[in-house]
Amino acid sequence: MRLATTVATLLSMFVVGCTSPSDRLVMKEWARGDDAPSLQHSPSENRTNQTLDPGTRTLLSSYGGTIREISREYGLDWRLVLAVMKQESRFFAEAESHRGAQGLMQIMPSTGEEVGKHLEIENVVEPLNNIRAGVYYLKKLYSMFEGVPEEDRIRLTLAAYNAGIGRIYDAQELAAYLNDNPRLWPSVRDALPLLSKRYYTLHKNVWPQEKPRTGWFGNSRQTLAYVDHVMNYYDEYRLVLN
Repeated sequence: MRLATTVATLLSMFVVGCTSPSDRLVMKEWARGDDAPSLQHSPSENRTNQTLDPGTRTLLSSYGGTIREISREYGLDWRLVLAVMKQESRFFAEAESHRGAQGLMQIMPSTGEEVGKHLEIENVVEPLNNIRAGVYYLKKLYSMFEGVPEEDRIRLTLAAYNAGIGRIYDAQELAAYLNDNPRLWPSVRDALPLLSKRYYTLHKNVWPQEKPRTGWFGNSRQTLAYVDHVMNYYDEYRLVLN
């Protein structure tokens, strides 16, 4: 079977994706001001905090409530958002990649423009706006894999956040051609490397234009590593955070 060929009609904001773990981040100084919120913790919360790395503890003290609230608003696990944020920016609010992605959630300019219009946000770099824009975008990608088993759905969403939804649709279409289940992450994971130019003879059998709809993709290792890293952080946070 083959997937429907509606990828070309997707909004451009969902093709670009966000930054990758190999992007060189230009880290500007980010520190909590004297007026940063001071949180009171119960003994159990203090024990939990001691198991977290300093970057996560600092981020939660400044934006933990905001991340929880916005994630709940969009129906996402806030710990998944936290894991994405850690991988994307290492919690530096003013992080900027060499590709131009910015903020805690490393929003690309084209994605930020489209999301900003929808959310009526002018400055998606500002931390609170960046968090909202990133969570909204993450949920939008998540909604594109409706009906997929949850663990596979999360991984597909993360891969799309990193590489762009178009890349993942290309991989799904290729997986279907190879008689693998395009709804499952292992099938897409195995198909992503096959989107590179070296497999152009295979592409001729799949696409009329003789290459993937979004072009050849040579960064599959980067995307696969990204998914693994975020899932590792997510598993860690699910163990220690409620």
